[in-house]
Amino acid sequence: MTAPLNPPPHERSAQDSWPPPGAGPGAHGSQAHEAEAPGSQQAEYAGHGWYGQDDGPGMRTEVREAGVVAVAVALGGVLLGVLWWWLAPHVPLVGDVVEGNWVVFLKDTEGEQAVGVDGTFTLLGLAFGVVSALVVFLLRRRGGVPLVVGLAVGGLLGSFVAWRVGVWLGPAEDVVAHAREVGRGVTFSAPLRLGAKGALLAWPFAALVLHLGLTALFGPRDPEPEFGHGPYEAPPAA
Repeated sequence: MTAPLNPPPHERSAQDSWPPPGAGPGAHGSQAHEAEAPGSQQAEYAGHGWYGQDDGPGMRTEVREAGVVAVAVALGGVLLGVLWWWLAPHVPLVGDVVEGNWVVFLKDTEGEQAVGVDGTFTLLGLAFGVVSALVVFLLRRRGGVPLVVGLAVGGLLGSFVAWRVGVWLGPAEDVVAHAREVGRGVTFSAPLRLGAKGALLAWPFAALVLHLGLTALFGPRDPEPEFGHGPYEAPPAA
């Protein structure tokens, strides 16, 4: 018995070459496509992909816009302070003379006017937070970290400005002098005070939550990167 002889080299070259002769131009076309892949991908990136993606106006411009937003929102605190002074309930006081000294009492010891003062400020702060977040989003849909920080800082500064404006517009803070001025047993209003300092956070909190929600739902989306690979062609069966 003799072992089978291997075919001559000139006979194997036509059978074992890759791609096979019957594979058609697809195999050679895929090689040519791979050779052109770097250039074609770079061209696609220039229009759609990561390298040509629109990165916005730049950090310096975003910081400048955030500063403008913070100042504009903080100035809205003046209006909030006026509304707080106008809408907040008055806490009634009454003065009397005890052993030659003036003392001031709450006229209604079970009244909830003081709680109403804090509640009014909180509700107004929430409303101003919603309005400021909506306006900023409509004017600057792209968003960005500097813009969000500017909105939060502006809301906090606006709450502080509103607090001080309301106190300044309200009744005199020297209640003993006020009691002497109006007379013994005459009811007068207490100074406008903010007992719960946490109400100062209502404006920035509402602005942050609403702005982040609007950006997540309706903000612009980055385009998906596109790769320039051709369709995969399976080699023919042997």
